[in-house]
Amino acid sequence: MKPRLLIVVFLITLAAVFIVQNLAVVEVHFLFWKMGMSRALLIAFFILIGIAVGWLLRSFIVQKAQRH
Repeated sequence: MKPRLLIVVFLITLAAVFIVQNLAVVEVHFLFWKMGMSRALLIAFFILIGIAVGWLLRSFIVQKAQRH
């Protein structure tokens, strides 16, 4: 097997184990909203928000550095 395929299979397996172990529903309160969602979905949501914010900040800093 190719090493890249093994890494992908390993990461998918880890993600599946993570999801299965974090199926508990948690209640999220934000300002006036209240909703229930699985803990795994909540963690994935915040990871995606962190990636998006990091990407936007990096692009802002790179553009600012190119202007000077």
